[in-house]
Amino acid sequence: MPRATYEEWRADPENADAEWQDFAHCIDKNPDLFFSDKQEDIDAAKQICRACVVREECLETALTSADGLYPPAVWGGMSPRELKRLRRQRVLAKRSDMI
Repeated sequence: MPRATYEEWRADPENADAEWQDFAHCIDKNPDLFFSDKQEDIDAAKQICRACVVREECLETALTSADGLYPPAVWGGMSPRELKRLRRQRVLAKRSDMI
């Protein structure tokens, strides 16, 4: 059975024979760009992410994973610093919702 197309996966991700990573634009790119501390590499990685169809899924995976599960890298078009800031904002928002 052939793998699901992006459209099939998007319509029913729970039952499609694919994972979001199968559709990521970075799948065939140099991973060193995404795991680099160099600003020019980070910028290049973010450029790849901008056109990616699964950017939201990638970002959500990074944000909802346990701290330390994923190494610092560009995920969903955001640098490690941006991800840390967004994670912190979500925690603060959740706390304020509990009050």
